[in-house]
Formats: sequence, C-alpha cells, structure tokens
Amino acid sequence: MRKTYLLNIEGKNRDRLLEASKHDIRKYVKRERARPLPAGVDFWDFDCKFGSNEATSAVVHFATLMGLIDTAAQEGGEQFYVEVVTKHGHRMARPQGAEVSSGDGEDFE
Repeated sequence: MRKTYLLNIEGKNRDRLLEASKHDIRKYVKRERARPLPAGVDFWDFDCKFGSNEATSAVVHFATLMGLIDTAAQEGGEQFYVEVVTKHGHRMARPQGAEVSSGDGEDFE
C-alpha cells in the first residue's frame, strides 16, 4: 500500500479525513494479516515509510505509524504519505541464559 492522504478537501471535515485515513491503513493491515502464511513463515511483518510526501518519506517502525500521523495532523500538514509493504516475518530464538524480566524495572533475587 503506497498512498498520499490529503487532509484538506473542500467540503469535508479534516478530523473525519484523518480518521478515514487511519481506518484505511488498519483495514489494509488486517486484510494482509488474514492471508494464509507460506511454509516456513511465522507471521506477516510490515516495512513502513512515512513523510509529508513520497520524496521525503523515511523508514519508520509500524508501531509508531499512527502516532506520526497524529503528529503530522496536529502540526497542520496538508497531506502525508504512507507506505506499508507486507513481508515475511521469522521469530528469533532467545539466547541461552537470557533472563526474563518482569517489565516493571524491578529485579527480584
């Protein structure tokens, strides 16, 4: 999916256009994740780019995409470019002897 979304279209509410663009991206991701996985693939992963236009787009992590869209809209941008390309994902094994942390920043002994 490679698309430039306009945020200022005469006769349409800017907030609705923003929500429609995010819905479109989420719908694409949901559709891609529902596809059957090929042999040897653990999950569907995504390569993403984001910018004000295609020429200035930069590689970003998928998890930060919606936040970047909100930031671009709050800064008053006229449009933004999003590229989300599906790729094969492979899980990495944890190294031997690696400790599992509880995630709250406290170490228990």
